[in-house]
This record gives sequence, structure tokens and C-alpha cells, in this order.
Amino acid sequence: MANEKKLSRSRALAAKVLYSALSILRDSGKEMPMRELMSRVEQDVDLDNWDKERYEKSGYIRWESILHFFSIDCVKAGYLIKKKGIWYLTPEGEEALKLGPIGFLNSAVEAYRKWKSEQPADIPDDTADDAATEEGVMDFDEIEQIALEGLERYINKKNPYEFQDLVAALLRGMGYYTPFVAPKGKDGGVDVVAYRDPLGTESPRIQVQIKHRESSATVQEVRQLMGLLQKEGDVGIFVSTGGFTPDAKATARSSHIHVELIDLPRFIVLWQEFYNKQTDEDKSMLPLTPIFFLAKED
Repeated sequence: MANEKKLSRSRALAAKVLYSALSILRDSGKEMPMRELMSRVEQDVDLDNWDKERYEKSGYIRWESILHFFSIDCVKAGYLIKKKGIWYLTPEGEEALKLGPIGFLNSAVEAYRKWKSEQPADIPDDTADDAATEEGVMDFDEIEQIALEGLERYINKKNPYEFQDLVAALLRGMGYYTPFVAPKGKDGGVDVVAYRDPLGTESPRIQVQIKHRESSATVQEVRQLMGLLQKEGDVGIFVSTGGFTPDAKATARSSHIHVELIDLPRFIVLWQEFYNKQTDEDKSMLPLTPIFFLAKED
């Protein structure tokens, strides 16, 4: 308690929400979309009116802005990884949580300052003053997450057959031929077949199962796809916009039959990666516009 009294109000809030966020990650598989994590933190932490106040200039909520600001320290400390709108807790971060909220925050800030001291002298130290956290500046990770959510909403509005065509377009962009895309009315079985060559004489020969819905794909559904992979060189891909149950993921990882699981965030990452290799017709199904920012330093 004595150490807590030495903290400014902003730092005390930072310790509280940062510790909550990484503890939630620890207890939830060590990864979570940033937006979902923010919602969980808001439910987990007792926030007063000052914590939830919006900054006048930016309009951002204080506790959210402070969490984003100090999460940068966690990244530099090696406690946290941010990638494509997903936050990942590292083993080092899990170990540092044993220090408690204030000890965890101090450890992350100290690690950031050590990293900063090793950088060129003309780069300012934004963590030197608590007032810097009051600016409420949206970081790149939040901007990236907003873009990801926009793409998810766009895809979720498509019907199952439109999404099936999207999956086939992605495979073509990755260099595969798609001689079979299931017609409307087909129920069950394989939705897309993809070959490395036009005749399917080269491995891998890919059979794709697609579920475009809110609920997670089950272990039974993954096993059904495995049962269809009868020939040597057959590989399964299961694309589910609702994600996968933990049992389904465990079964795919442990099976000697190769079934690759692709949820909606991963589908979007792959679409972005291979977008420029697609035909204009395929691009038009999910058109993207690049926006360039100065790259973040490692």
C-alpha cells in the first residue's frame, strides 16, 4: 500500500488495467483480440467516473488510452506481442505477473526506459512524464484493429456461397487451381478442391470445408473432414468464420492427417498478404485500399 501512495493517479490506473489485461490473457489461452480484451478489462476492473472520462481534445476514454500507452512498455519488455489486432502474452509476461500490479508496471516501464536509452538520442522518451498518457493518442495497434473489424463486418454480411467464392479466390491468389467449387444446394462434403497443377497430379491436393456462421466449428466437424482425406498427398483446410472449439484445435494439432484451421482473422491476414497476386475479378469480392504509416520500430 505504501508503494501505491507514491504513484500518480494515472500510474495507479495504469497498474490496475494493465495487470488486469495480461491476467485475462494468462487465463484465456494467452491470446485474444484487442477489442474483446478491452471489453473484458472493463468488466473486470472497478472503474470510477474519472477513469471513464473522455479526453476533451481527442475524445478517447482515459483508462483505454492509458492501457494502450503502457502496453507499449510491455511490448518493449517482451511481456506482450501485438499482431494484427491480437494481443499475445509471452512466457516472460506471465512470469512478470507474479510481481503484482505495481511491480509488474514498474518492471515494464523500466524495461522500456532501458530500451529507450539504447536508441538514438534525438528520439524523445514519451514515458518520462505521466502527462503524456493524458493525451489519449490512438496507437497503431488500435487503428489496425478498427480496420480489421471493418473487414470482418463486411465478410460477415456475405452469404455462405459468397464466402465460399472468397475462399476459392484466396487459394487462386496463393497459386492454386480451383477446379471444383461446390454449387448452391450442395449439402455437406467438400466445398472447394484446390490443386497445385491443373490436373491435380502434384501434391498437395487440398480439400476445403467451409463454415460461414457465428458458432465455432466442432471437433466432430473437423474429424468429418479428416475422414474425407483418403489419398496420399491429400491435405485438408477447414475455414470457419466462427472460429473453432478448443477440442477442434487440439484434434487438428495432434492428428497425423494434416488439417489446417483458418478462422476469420487469419483469413483476413492471408487475403491481405496475397491480395496483389489475385485477378481484378477476385479482388473485387473483397477490395482493399492500402494506407501507409511510418513503420513502428522493433
